[in-house]
Amino acid sequence: MSLESELREQKVAHLDLSSFSLAPSGSTVRAALDQLRSDGNTTCLVTENGKLMGIFTERDVLRRVVDAPGALDSSIDQVMTPAPTTISPDASAAEALRLMDEHHFRNLPVVDDDGVIVGNMTHQSVIAYLATRHPVEVLNLPPRPNQFPRKAEGG
Repeated sequence: MSLESELREQKVAHLDLSSFSLAPSGSTVRAALDQLRSDGNTTCLVTENGKLMGIFTERDVLRRVVDAPGALDSSIDQVMTPAPTTISPDASAAEALRLMDEHHFRNLPVVDDDGVIVGNMTHQSVIAYLATRHPVEVLNLPPRPNQFPRKAEGG
């Protein structure tokens, strides 16, 4: 089975989607950043009444917070990306990757039919899946597989 066909058959729900933090709408940017730091994540899904309202990532920090005086104490709603593109947990991993590639996303929230957050799809989710399915091929790769020595080693 080819890698492409394997990813077409694999559902998003079967990947590790745990790379995210949650923050309620109206939280301060500072509180969201504190939550991200304590969780060890780079993505915060912003919720209201349990539903996804927006996404706040390290890109948002760099683009909308770093150079904005007072942004740390403003509402996360002002700096998040509202109504982000989402994907169903029943979609294929290949479809999710295509969507991420087309829109240059590093994070793709996974939401079920009722609007409940299931997780956050990342490229790392796919890498972890492939490393689990093909450990010898993935984990035994040299650091630079196409590197060749300029001269013979030894003497």
